[in-house]
Amino acid sequence: MRVVIAEDNALLREGLVLLLTSAGHEVAAVVGSGPEVLPALLEHRPDVAVLDVRMPPGFRDEGLRAALDARREIPGLPVLVLSQYVEESYAAELLGAGSSGVGYLLKDRVGRVDEFLDALERVAGGGTALDPEVVTELLVRRRDTPLDSLTPREREVLKLMAEGHDNATIAKTLVVTERAVSKHIGNVFLKLGLPPSDSGHRRVLAVLAYLAHTPQ
Repeated sequence: MRVVIAEDNALLREGLVLLLTSAGHEVAAVVGSGPEVLPALLEHRPDVAVLDVRMPPGFRDEGLRAALDARREIPGLPVLVLSQYVEESYAAELLGAGSSGVGYLLKDRVGRVDEFLDALERVAGGGTALDPEVVTELLVRRRDTPLDSLTPREREVLKLMAEGHDNATIAKTLVVTERAVSKHIGNVFLKLGLPPSDSGHRRVLAVLAYLAHTPQ
């Protein structure tokens, strides 16, 4: 898998390069500022881009802007965004279009190597990877929405769905049967007014799009 990395922190940048190459991936390019991101992505057209949200020169949202621009220039480009904190507006903007191949992780997730690599491969494959802490923030901050009608178990299932887990993993995590998970998923879609789809990442993207577009 070919990867382009955009990260201004030299230590984390080199750590990502070492981690990815050790895992057998090819790092096609490494950049350290916002203006460098889009040209690198257009030149190398990687299988996935790993981008910091805040980069020089302004340390605001340069990485995110570059990711959005790149996805317009290269439709379907898988993008995994890294952030120091839970920044809901950034997550909402990236995920709001409901398109495939997107991820939003907190930087400390990189230290959990297996989780990070799993998320990266999921995003590169067209799936979704949302940091559990981001999911929790999204769910907690929503008030007076159909989410309030979900049972505690349905909210647990929705949280795990939004993180990108399949039915088998959800069942194992919650110590229930896959049949029970399917039933909960059906109830979640019904209560959120979403089409009852149980196929791959599309169900996750539908939920994420709903969360991203629900007013606070």
